[in-house]
Amino acid sequence: QVQLVESGGALVQPGGSLRLSCAASGLPFAQYTMGWFRQAPGKQRELVAAITSIGKPAYAASMEGRFTISRDNAKNLVYLQMNSLKPEDTAVYYCNARLYDDDYWGKGTLVTVSS
Repeated sequence: QVQLVESGGALVQPGGSLRLSCAASGLPFAQYTMGWFRQAPGKQRELVAAITSIGKPAYAASMEGRFTISRDNAKNLVYLQMNSLKPEDTAVYYCNARLYDDDYWGKGTLVTVSS
C-alpha cells in the first residue's frame, strides 16, 4: 500500500521560512517523479515544484527562486524548502508521486503565512 505522508506545515510570518517533508512508503521511490502541489481556499490545485528520479528539479514560475525541492532516495523522502514566504503562499501543500499511469497523493499539510 502506497503512502505519502507530509509534515512541516505551520503558521509562519511573512518573510519566514519552512521546510516541508514527505515520507513515501510502499513504492520504488527512486523511480518516481516526486512533486509538491498546493491548493489555496477557493482555488484549484497547482503545481509548486517537481523533481525527477535523477534529481532534476522544475518549478512553477511564481515559486522559482524562493522554493527548493530536493529528495533523498536512501530515505524515501522529498523536501520543499520555502523561503521568503508570502501570505499568498497560504495553502494546503500536497506531496505527489508519479510514474507512467501511477499517480499517488498525500493528504496534505497546511501552511499559513500571516502576521
